[in-house]
Amino acid sequence: MEKDVIAIARELGKQLQKEDAYIKYSLARQAADEDQELQKLIAEFSALRMEISEDAQKTDEERDIEAAKKHAEDMRKVYAKIMTNEHMMAYNDAKDGFDVIMNRITAIIQKSSDGENPETADYSPECSGSCATCGGCG
Repeated sequence: MEKDVIAIARELGKQLQKEDAYIKYSLARQAADEDQELQKLIAEFSALRMEISEDAQKTDEERDIEAAKKHAEDMRKVYAKIMTNEHMMAYNDAKDGFDVIMNRITAIIQKSSDGENPETADYSPECSGSCATCGGCG
């Protein structure tokens, strides 16, 4: 029986990759990955984030408050550039669309494993699909 369930999961994976939302997401991710300017901005953002993290670990005597403020301001500016990049915006939109499908799939599987009817189990925005952070269904 376990092999049947795994085979069905693999088939679900194949069907998922045929979905328009997945294809749009995959193409948007590829375009973002290939956008050299966007990748430079992401690398710059990561470097600034590391500098801020390192600054936060310094003692008060070691910390340069003005440099920390400049790093934080630079990071906000780079973040704004990243989020207004056309490929990043397309990626975020496509990911949001794909996440809707993934949330539904996850919720249906989770709720079914909890004994709910697979025909009626579905995702609701209030439900993350994870019972670990849940206050209860109802």
